[in-house]
Amino acid sequence: MPFIKVWIHFVWATKSRKPLLTKSIKEKLIQHIKENAKSKDIFINEINGDKDHIHILVSLGASQSISKIAHLLKGESSNWINKNKLTKQNFEWQDEYFAVSVSESQHKIIKKYIQNQESHHKKKSFSEEYKEFLDKYEFTI
Repeated sequence: MPFIKVWIHFVWATKSRKPLLTKSIKEKLIQHIKENAKSKDIFINEINGDKDHIHILVSLGASQSISKIAHLLKGESSNWINKNKLTKQNFEWQDEYFAVSVSESQHKIIKKYIQNQESHHKKKSFSEEYKEFLDKYEFTI
């Protein structure tokens, strides 16, 4: 059995960054994503978000890929929201997402950052955060 510890920090937003994730919806969504991930052997270490996006810290398994995890969690969760009519309009995630590796030494810092999303976004919008991610990780669009 391989011993692997590769942390991936995922971030994805609602389509057009619409603030559809009310507190009630977000709580249900997070619980559902956790249950769905567990059923697919995806280990979520932390998950949280704000009105228009979500952060998930995942420990990548030996046979898992970043794109497969994103596809399984994003696609299934949007279908679940629509099936359960949690939003008045059709719910979609944006196509793109962030996925960056997290070193073991930064794991607890990222976990705490994800836990504190609500207070974090009282000081900084997701748009500002998005631009910082692009700069910090040198993504080009």
